[in-house]
Amino acid sequence: MLKGLGGLGDMAKMMKTAQDMQVKMAQMQEDLAQIVVIGESGAGLVKARCTAKGEVTGLDIDPSILIPSEKEVIEDLIIAALKDAQAKAATRSQQELARLTEGLGLPADFKLPF
Repeated sequence: MLKGLGGLGDMAKMMKTAQDMQVKMAQMQEDLAQIVVIGESGAGLVKARCTAKGEVTGLDIDPSILIPSEKEVIEDLIIAALKDAQAKAATRSQQELARLTEGLGLPADFKLPF
């Protein structure tokens, strides 16, 4: 009878899926802000804490390396620990995103806008 209306059901289903995805993405963003990763350098002498969103939340420096003449080495270790933490945060974020897209039935290589 109204064959063309069959597509509207598909459109409504797509809209519902998009809304569900939006809610899940918002929840994932909140979750990423709570997940903490730790980057290290100098065999653990410098540790940087970072959320899975990439926000640096803390730094721990072993007092044994706080020698004024070693200032440049300490700075390099801090930078290395921060980079390690941010790399781990990016990896964790991608893992969480892959889990979300898989749960929504999207292809594993589906790119979302963030």
